[in-house]
Amino acid sequence: MNRIIILLFLNCLSSTLFAQNPAPKKEKFLYYGKAHFIIEGSGIPEVEKESPYDRLPLSSKEKVRKAVWDLSKNSAGITIRFFSNSSQIRIKWDLLNDTRMNHMAETGIKGVDLYTRINGEWKYVNTGKPTANNNEALLVSSLPQENREFKVWLPLYDGVTKLEIGIDSLASIEKPIASNKLPIVFYGTSITQGGCASRPGMAYTTIISRKLDVDCINLGFSGNGKMEDAVVDVIGGIKASFYVIDCLPNMTVAEVKERVFPLAQSLRSRNANTPIVFVENIEYSKIFYEEATRILIQDKNDALRTAFNNLKKEGMKNIFFIPAKNAIGNDNEATVDGVHLTDLGFMRMADHLINEFKKKNIRIKSE
Repeated sequence: MNRIIILLFLNCLSSTLFAQNPAPKKEKFLYYGKAHFIIEGSGIPEVEKESPYDRLPLSSKEKVRKAVWDLSKNSAGITIRFFSNSSQIRIKWDLLNDTRMNHMAETGIKGVDLYTRINGEWKYVNTGKPTANNNEALLVSSLPQENREFKVWLPLYDGVTKLEIGIDSLASIEKPIASNKLPIVFYGTSITQGGCASRPGMAYTTIISRKLDVDCINLGFSGNGKMEDAVVDVIGGIKASFYVIDCLPNMTVAEVKERVFPLAQSLRSRNANTPIVFVENIEYSKIFYEEATRILIQDKNDALRTAFNNLKKEGMKNIFFIPAKNAIGNDNEATVDGVHLTDLGFMRMADHLINEFKKKNIRIKSE
């Protein structure tokens, strides 16, 4: 009898304790769409685009080649930025194509990278890993509840059709004002677009953007950066600190000879003083064992330098030439296939360009 009484007492005590200390409830959260963050990285007003995450205006659709238009739907260099005091940051993003490649990580192709500003510098937080066309990821949790600035870099080789940010249900999200710094516009190839970075924040344009704290517009079109008039026309309409032309990997020697002058004249006619920066073809790792590739790259670089010198002779001001010697190092460890860059290669390329910008006194400007 006494044993039964003791068991009943312990059972009542246990029930009382659980009632006083219930299991913690899962934190609720809410998702917010593009009305609550700023979209940056294209230099083109949203009203002029087919999708807010496109890189070319809708007016270009019938002017550029189909390959260029299709690639312009990739969101390379596009970012969203916002403030929030949430303890967690979640994200949903829907993909246009769900692209796959055999030499590039899917996190770089179609993942998203979260950064936050700490003591004035952008610091990496986490990557949203893609799993399907429709993706959802918890990027960070258990943050102290204080207001922070966040930036998300979008996929390099796929498009985004919809994006939402998830935060604590009682937290705030605030849309920041646009920076008054004029962007740097990059026009180039698959390497400019970001092939083959492991994640979106590691393309050389995105690294430069963070290191110089300026918006970098990525007009890299894989296999299709050819100094074409229709693309140059778009570039000329973007008010920029300067333009960086890095197209040689996709061009023949004849195309270099034919197109440098028209490109420079077109940009200069619309932007009288904006610097134009020409970049040599980088020295691929494969040039050390493929003589034909080494000769082709040298011939293209020679053609670019000749055209550049002729522009200078004709009196064009504020044009600059960046050599590619050792731009990605000389240890053959900076590519995935002898051509396209690893994160190491992109970091070296970014540092090389930044050093050249500083050496030549090419500066960021404000409106």
